[in-house]
Amino acid sequence: MRMTSIVLCVLFAGCQTVPPSPPQPPPVIPLVAAPPTTPTPAPAIVAKPVFTPAAWGDLPGWNADALESAWPAFRIGCRALLADPKSQPLWQVPCTRSESVDANNKISVRTFFETHFIPYRVTAADGNDTGRVTGYYEPLLKGSRERTPQYSVPLYAPPPDLLTVDLSSLYPELKDKRVRARVEGNKVVPYWTRSDIERGVPPTSGTPLVYVADPVEAFYLEIQGSGRIELADGSVLRLGYADQNGHAYRSIARVLIERGDLPRERASMQGISAWVKAHPEQTRALLDENPSYVFFREVPLPAPGSLDAAIDGPIGTLGVPLLAERTIAVDPRSIPLGAPVFLATTMPLSKTPLQRLVMAQDTGGAIRGPVRADYFWGFGPQAGREAGRMLQDGRMWLLWPNGADPNL
Repeated sequence: MRMTSIVLCVLFAGCQTVPPSPPQPPPVIPLVAAPPTTPTPAPAIVAKPVFTPAAWGDLPGWNADALESAWPAFRIGCRALLADPKSQPLWQVPCTRSESVDANNKISVRTFFETHFIPYRVTAADGNDTGRVTGYYEPLLKGSRERTPQYSVPLYAPPPDLLTVDLSSLYPELKDKRVRARVEGNKVVPYWTRSDIERGVPPTSGTPLVYVADPVEAFYLEIQGSGRIELADGSVLRLGYADQNGHAYRSIARVLIERGDLPRERASMQGISAWVKAHPEQTRALLDENPSYVFFREVPLPAPGSLDAAIDGPIGTLGVPLLAERTIAVDPRSIPLGAPVFLATTMPLSKTPLQRLVMAQDTGGAIRGPVRADYFWGFGPQAGREAGRMLQDGRMWLLWPNGADPNL
């Protein structure tokens, strides 16, 4: 959720990925209240997208795409889809039949998709079939398990006093909406802000997972939602999104622009980093302008030789590792999580076509609307450079199992 795209999508709007909750989620407090004397308006209803059947020849670049490159992402996605009782009936046939497909046979893979799926052009409710495609990646930072003079910026696990407030008792349509809070005396109050947490208010100060050197790099790691920390002994610690403090994201890029400290055309991650280096005494105050704070969890390394290890990506919202350049983050209210999608866009800062089959296996805070995708570039500096420059127009086609209607 990043730079030109990361600036637009993340620094401007906040779109860290939101993988599944950690194994031990915070307690949930049902919110029960008497009917309000003044009616409270319910949240706006999201307009449903329109899915129009298409022919395979309508998908630009479909015949040229190396579909077998997306096969590992499809297969590992099936693991999550078949484990979910809600999605299992829809995906039972294609996922089961995919087990007998030779992954190294290009013709077999293409025949499988063209036999078991129908492509549907994705259109917004207003008829627009072109939207925005941004990019994100998995960064690498150096760090230490212990605080040292070099590594003094903590990355925290969810603190024990972080509560989840269930709003569904008031608004059933908010059954998936989670509000973060803490208890103060006999009241449930908003959780601590970034400024509070960075000052070390208890009990957040007692739950650091690891320490890194640069507060700005730590901030960007929160934005990406996952990353790797290289320790002094050469080992690597993998972190994934665990939770968030419940405060709305505020863009530090927008803050700098509105203050006149940075022109809009330079409000990339590189531009912001340069500004911070030139104004180190103002770094903490700038970061505190964003009250949102992300907590992490340590992600176990996959078993050697497993498909998880071969894909070697961070865990997405679907609960499976993300395959570089073959997975995207979507708005799950519009694009069903786990579905194959054909994406037609262009390379960053270019008109060179980027047309390929991807899997919708992740989500992000600013990925909103039906024709909207955040393209996962992978791990490391090169992936970060591509993600940072990506802000392209794009179109999407949903691949849906035969015999089912995505409009229902």
